[in-house]
Amino acid sequence: MKDLRPYISSRLFTVVAAIAKSRNEPAYVIGGYVRDILLERECKDIDIVVVGDGIAFAQQVAERLGNHHDARYYGQFGTAMIRYQDMVVEFVGARKESYQHLSRKPEVSTGTLEDDQKRRDFTINAFAISLNETDYGQLIDPFSGLNDLSKGILRTPLDADITYSDDPLRMMRAIRFATQLRFTIDADSFQAISRNKNRIRIISIERVADELNKIILAPKPSIGFKLLFDAGLLQIIFPQMAALQGIETINGKSHKDNFYHTLEVLDNLCLTSDDLWLRWSAILHDIAKPPTKKFDPQQGWTFHGHEFRGAKMVPGIFKHFRLPLGEPMRFVQNLVLLHLRPIVLAQEIVTDSAVRRLLFDAGDDIDALMLLCEADITSKNEYKVKKYRDNFELVRQKLKEIEAKDKIRNWQPPVSGEMIMEAFGLQPGRTVGTIKTAIREAILDGVIGNNFEDAYAFMKQEGQRLKLQLVQETSPSDVKSNGPLPL
Repeated sequence: MKDLRPYISSRLFTVVAAIAKSRNEPAYVIGGYVRDILLERECKDIDIVVVGDGIAFAQQVAERLGNHHDARYYGQFGTAMIRYQDMVVEFVGARKESYQHLSRKPEVSTGTLEDDQKRRDFTINAFAISLNETDYGQLIDPFSGLNDLSKGILRTPLDADITYSDDPLRMMRAIRFATQLRFTIDADSFQAISRNKNRIRIISIERVADELNKIILAPKPSIGFKLLFDAGLLQIIFPQMAALQGIETINGKSHKDNFYHTLEVLDNLCLTSDDLWLRWSAILHDIAKPPTKKFDPQQGWTFHGHEFRGAKMVPGIFKHFRLPLGEPMRFVQNLVLLHLRPIVLAQEIVTDSAVRRLLFDAGDDIDALMLLCEADITSKNEYKVKKYRDNFELVRQKLKEIEAKDKIRNWQPPVSGEMIMEAFGLQPGRTVGTIKTAIREAILDGVIGNNFEDAYAFMKQEGQRLKLQLVQETSPSDVKSNGPLPL
């Protein structure tokens, strides 16, 4: 058994121990901090249970540490929080809980350490270390959590149906811990999750999304998503993603299972990026395949336009999960919309014009887009995979060359609308927009350079062309009755 005393030898713990002695109120480190000591993982969140008044205890600790301004007290919950150095320390009085069926808010009463350990979600989170003089540093493990920890098993301290029904968020936490720690959920416990899956509906979507994001940020998120699907939770909290699952066959032609393909793309991407929103783009890149799926006798299964439909679905999904609707959503939406473009370029001869347009549309998202597209290569054919990757390198090189030469990323027009109006005596309107669009297209097609001189000369030329076109389309009587032409 590991000697735990070195982990509780800092000033924080000696102060807590001294106050526990002076108040005659036993105190214990409990939960995740203890678990992570045993797993040899870093943890900056420390929970301390006091068999007594947790808030009054915390106030004395804050005074002794000199942390008056970094302490928060929550009388309605009987808890307190102190920030000490780089750690967050929470205090609570030992308690026992009971739940009403339609709420996850418990009725709380004063309890013992054993009562407090019983209310924990999993045996590996019910560990406690004594901070008391008589048994300082002793591990208290009433539910054989050490055995579960050694075997990599997640199990509830009490009846799993009661544990998950009382607080359904624990179902999400079980799957999150299984994903992060690569643990197995005990079979009886997993069956209880399946039986109680509909209880997740009483949990706020913000809390669900928080657990979902922690799963997404794990080294291999597919573990969690498979568990969510197998338990029936994904179908409730994220039906659009669950709808990707399945293979349909007509006339001997089948499409791939887009759910498991999506998970493979997500795991691939996690090897190169830990960015949450880029990982969300992997989850959503094929989200519109179910509603766009069609069978054509000649082509087989098609998903035409799924990138456009998917981009339109992104805001609704973000709004549902209460995810940020600003830049993160725009980033994901843009990657979903563009995710096929580099793949098409990698299949064909890469033209400068196509690369310019990709740079123009992707802007600063281009590097993330390339990571997503490379992760989207999930073929089991090694030759095909190598060919795609080699072609992607050519696309990357072409992107660098075109950007260095033409500066298209986050492009701004060399000639502004104000310049166009001044040159031709125009008021704001459609004609100005037509000329600006013509300049942009000429630059993207490589007809003119991306500079003021070329763009201004092209503007004059385009303006004259439009003027001539208007003259040809307008009768003399129209000019007499309507005044001079707009160019």
